[in-house]
Amino acid sequence: MLSVCLIFICVLLSAYVIGFLVVSGIGRVYGGCCLKADGYVMAGLVTVTVYAQFFSLFHKVGLAAFFLLAGVCIITALVFRGQLAGEIFRQYTGISRGRKFFYLLLFLLAAYGTSRGIIHYDTGLYHAQSIRWIEEYGVVKGLGNLHCRLAYNSSSFALSALYSFGFLGGQSYHCMAGVFALILAKVCSEITEAWRRKKLLLSDVARLMGIYYLLIIFDEMVSPASDYFMVLTVFYLVIRYLELAEEGTESWLPYGLLALLCVFTISVKLSAAFVILFALKPAVQLIKERNGKGIAGFLGMGLFIMLPFLIRNVLISGWLVYPFTAVDFFPVDWKIPVEIADYDAREIRAWGRGIHDAAEYGRKFSEWFPEWFAGQGMAGKLFVLSGIAAVPVSAAALVMAWIRKNRIWRDVMLAAVWINVSFMFWLLSAPLFRYGCVYVWLAAPLTFGGLALWLIKDRGAGRIFWRFVYGAVILAGCYKAVMFGREIAAGYTAEYFIRQKDYENFEAEIYEIDGVVFYCPKEGDRIGYEAFPSSPAKAFIELRGSGIEDGFRYKK
Repeated sequence: MLSVCLIFICVLLSAYVIGFLVVSGIGRVYGGCCLKADGYVMAGLVTVTVYAQFFSLFHKVGLAAFFLLAGVCIITALVFRGQLAGEIFRQYTGISRGRKFFYLLLFLLAAYGTSRGIIHYDTGLYHAQSIRWIEEYGVVKGLGNLHCRLAYNSSSFALSALYSFGFLGGQSYHCMAGVFALILAKVCSEITEAWRRKKLLLSDVARLMGIYYLLIIFDEMVSPASDYFMVLTVFYLVIRYLELAEEGTESWLPYGLLALLCVFTISVKLSAAFVILFALKPAVQLIKERNGKGIAGFLGMGLFIMLPFLIRNVLISGWLVYPFTAVDFFPVDWKIPVEIADYDAREIRAWGRGIHDAAEYGRKFSEWFPEWFAGQGMAGKLFVLSGIAAVPVSAAALVMAWIRKNRIWRDVMLAAVWINVSFMFWLLSAPLFRYGCVYVWLAAPLTFGGLALWLIKDRGAGRIFWRFVYGAVILAGCYKAVMFGREIAAGYTAEYFIRQKDYENFEAEIYEIDGVVFYCPKEGDRIGYEAFPSSPAKAFIELRGSGIEDGFRYKK
């Protein structure tokens, strides 16, 4: 836990400084934009992730990458010491003593949860190996031929490699999911403002669902799974968007910054593709204003965020977006064969639908959906059914807000519609809960919660309704707090108070390809971090050169 605390401090400080540098630069071009502390940190994390990916194209992401980043942070802190100190002072003095103490508790709780817990199955399968390849080589051409899941390129792996501190010679730390969880926890804790204002807002409803998710993954965020990064970021994005809409923010710039966060989220996991809809609002604003500089600038920044992700895709798999083969621009010798990529895409969708045989991928919706639905828990069934009901309701509510020319509620219900579009995409494609739980848990609450807040006034019978809602929320919160406390107590161990729980490693056997030693598991398909390089089974590949740094190609 102590090591996790130190890494958290390092990450938060560097991300804040880089975020301040980037946002200040954007503000100089497009006008001032004052963010909360978490806003600067998120901007910094996006920037640092892009940096780590670009760096991986030329060199391994290790000591040199970290010290170059540290150098930029130190220079920034020295050159802009006045502005930076003033911004930090503004942020610090704006926080009450009680809230400072609460943030410290959140920090320690997040560090505790990140230091131990359950390692995700897929971490032993390919997450750990993906991160180690970035630590050891940066990017290797045709890596996906060794194991197709290594072609599931997520920008979060590059970020994890940058802050893994594996170059120190000890273990490779995996704390970044915990950092994102800590940021969301800070944002969700702002729900206490509802007590001061004596009412809930729709952003508070999203915060409640964010808290629900944080409690679920508390004993899992030790794992660097890309699902956690994506879901945590989408929750953050939705909450901050709703907050801007509820405040009646007219400037396009804060929405534009969130649009860049949308692009980043897609690079983390492709199942977040439809969050790009949140970029429509600033896009429309810029077009109405005929702001060519804003359009060109933010399009350029969005492309810049995606560029290293796309380049890494091509180098690792030969495809622009693996495993989707509809776009085929690159006739490279290391390309994963189209039949393997297509099979992989079918298997992803089939697995998400509860079908464990990719050959049955073509089953109709009416055939697989009842079986899939029956396999969900009671809470999952309720959320899915209410989410399906929310789709037409959110569309009708948006039209009503538009007709009444209520700009605030139009923007609020736009968020509900966009989440519902993402929910339907998830449901009809690969509805594995961890792929899109954020859409499931937000679809109905945003839609029906938004309608209730809009239509039911806090007087007469409405006052009774809202008192019942607040009472139910408080009771549910108390119950979850007690159960959460019991869970922590039951899983308590003093083993990880200094160092973080390491990756799981599995017994391996050796095989050779062109004289180079590789590993594969003796049983099952998981290998872990230590046995490197590895694949779940003996790979049918050949080296492109004299060593593995030259890459791999499929051996026919």
